[in-house]
Amino acid sequence: MRRGSSFADSHAHRPDSASDDWNAWDATVDFRNTGPLAEPTDWSGPDLDGTPDLDDTDVTAPASRGGAHRLPTPPTALKGRAAVFAVAAGAVVAAGQTAGNGPEKAEHAEVALAADRSDSSVIAATAVPQAAQFTSTADAEPSQAPQVLNIADPNDLSQFSNLLAKGQRFSEERAAREAAARRPLFVLPVSGTFTSTYGSRWGTIHGGIDIAAPIGTPIFAVADGEVIDSGPASGFGMWVRLLHADGTITVYGHIDQSLVTVGQKVMAGDQIATVGNRGFSTGPHLHFEVHLNGLDKIDPVPWLATRGIALGILSD
Repeated sequence: MRRGSSFADSHAHRPDSASDDWNAWDATVDFRNTGPLAEPTDWSGPDLDGTPDLDDTDVTAPASRGGAHRLPTPPTALKGRAAVFAVAAGAVVAAGQTAGNGPEKAEHAEVALAADRSDSSVIAATAVPQAAQFTSTADAEPSQAPQVLNIADPNDLSQFSNLLAKGQRFSEERAAREAAARRPLFVLPVSGTFTSTYGSRWGTIHGGIDIAAPIGTPIFAVADGEVIDSGPASGFGMWVRLLHADGTITVYGHIDQSLVTVGQKVMAGDQIATVGNRGFSTGPHLHFEVHLNGLDKIDPVPWLATRGIALGILSD
């Protein structure tokens, strides 16, 4: 018998009783190759029965059928391969998630760690994306909801009433001070005709001067002072007396009406009375006297002249 026939016969009688025998067989013979066998091809020599070969030429083994004879893989091996495939697939998915969300996932992990040891305010500040802090509001669509405006409460002017009153008083006082500063220190007591001087007259001392003027003509305070008398007086009918800062007293007699009261403060130029014809009088006029130190009567003409006041020409 030729070796080729014996090889085919031995192959036809391959054991198939157990998987171990199949594995041992696969370890010696590789039927996955479709080419010639790997065994030596020198078939020269006698046949198994002792007869020489016909042509002593090399004989090649028949081509394999490509492993159609192999049995399915045992269940244990299939489970192992499925487990390896599952592990490999999980590694691929994990790698993809890490590549796509690496930085963000790290930030979320830091936020989660901060939540375990920080208060809610720190977590809220950390969790806000930085991009949201710089988002332009120009690209945002306008809201259709009505906008609520914060309108301040109207001011209550009553709370400023005291301030307004103080301001008004201050303005009035300042105006009064300015007006007083512009007023003269001394003025002519009445506008009229100088008719009588200081001195002897009809055997007696005429202690003042007379200035004739119609009844009702205004009489003014010659200088600043305080009213010490206002009303009826013997010989003058009615009078007004003023005490000035230097102790001088001025007297206004034969008046028709007094416009001041005792204790009142007056300034130079204030009207204090009107011209009259009361008492021992020969006609409506003002009798004016000056008492130095409140006692000594002096001529009013030089006293007025030293203060810039002239009576004019004496009229008979």
